[in-house]
Amino acid sequence: MPDQLTPLPLDWRRALAVVAHPDDLEYGASGAVAEWTEAGKEVTYVLVTRGEAGIDGVEPVESARIRTAEQVASAAAVGVGTVEFLDHRDGVIEPGPGLRADLAAAVRRHRPELLLTLNHHDTWGGRSWNTPDHRVVGRAVLDAVGDAGNRWIFPEQLADGGLEPWGGVRWVAVAASPHPTHAQPLSQRALDRGIASLAEHRAYITGLGDHEPLGYARELLTGAAEADAPRFGGRRCATFEVYPS
Repeated sequence: MPDQLTPLPLDWRRALAVVAHPDDLEYGASGAVAEWTEAGKEVTYVLVTRGEAGIDGVEPVESARIRTAEQVASAAAVGVGTVEFLDHRDGVIEPGPGLRADLAAAVRRHRPELLLTLNHHDTWGGRSWNTPDHRVVGRAVLDAVGDAGNRWIFPEQLADGGLEPWGGVRWVAVAASPHPTHAQPLSQRALDRGIASLAEHRAYITGLGDHEPLGYARELLTGAAEADAPRFGGRRCATFEVYPS
């Protein structure tokens, strides 16, 4: 039998989800977000880019406009009302102090107990290579835990921006990781809301090929939730690799 998955901790009130692109959260994490918001938890989204390089047949300025609107609608479908964009360049997000400062500021501003991000590993499992933006942002999110809590890192945010250090992050949960450790069980209602959330990315999904967005989202997310059920007592779930802080 494969290793069994542990239930994701739920003794928290605020989560901050930080990913590179519009649609990143919807490929696996949106059903879990629906469960959390329905339970009264507060979840905020921060997108490092607006996804302007994500649709081959659409110019970047128009793509950014479309994908920003799709992401806001997608978040609303799972009960998330606050979506922020950091406006780094899609496809060429640069690692380093600039990105780290932006993420530390977001953590200090929103003061989450749970940080959520997307797979930062080199691959999705096996030899399926991950993208530079996902790797860079995921690793920076892990670094942001320490940065946000240390008043001597990016101290100008405290002096000039009115922020305070935040050392209250207890876990970082990495969605779509090839090395999951934990899972969030999904009710049919939460799964349906997660499917609706992914389907809001109509222009992006259509740009991938001959896909009807709702059918595409239903097949993909239902299949993923059921594939991991044998490792979670037979329950459909969303999986995460969890790093305690």
